[in-house]
Amino acid sequence: MFDLGLREIQLMQKAFFPMLIRGIQYTIPLSLVSFAFGIVLAVLTALAIINRVPVARQIARVYVWIFRGTPLLVQLFIVFWGICSPLGISKWAAAVIAFSLNVGAYAAETIRAAILSIPQGQWEAGYAVSMSYSKVFRRIIAPQAAKVSIPPLMNTFISLVKDTSLASTIMIGEMFRRAQEFAASSFEYFWMYVEVAFIYLIFCSILNGVQKLLEKKLRVGM
Repeated sequence: MFDLGLREIQLMQKAFFPMLIRGIQYTIPLSLVSFAFGIVLAVLTALAIINRVPVARQIARVYVWIFRGTPLLVQLFIVFWGICSPLGISKWAAAVIAFSLNVGAYAAETIRAAILSIPQGQWEAGYAVSMSYSKVFRRIIAPQAAKVSIPPLMNTFISLVKDTSLASTIMIGEMFRRAQEFAASSFEYFWMYVEVAFIYLIFCSILNGVQKLLEKKLRVGM
């Protein structure tokens, strides 16, 4: 089963580009869309907790507690089978909702910590020149918090790219689902999964390179 012969090599050559294309067509867009929605949710959640907004703060804390304390696969199944499927919502939308909620919960803690790391004097300086809360946050706090939070948020995004493989469990034809199809038709499960793991490694290595460039640029800009 683990012998790499001519048949296995030919099969891997045949499967490589179809899986890579699925990754470009489905895995990366699913990751980007889910991450974008997740970051918006994370910012709102972090601000609700920091500013002690009545009711909203408690809802935000419960949300973070639930989605950080339960497996992503379980969340995906609950969203798809329990909510979206009965309502006729597409499986793509269900995956985006589940991944966004999961990312939002983890990223909220990252963003909250980044905002709290900014000295209180920065807020007071903004208020001293008659700036409103929103202006202080947008012009002074947010840019500094972004520099602090971007590296860990990039780690979250890289993890999300790998986690999108779970979308195959609700029949979304992303990269890992394509690998499963090749494996089922050829009975070469081991080599197909090794190959798709290699493609995920390529994607994540590129993203790691982007992360290092961002971190270098942020250090220079500080």
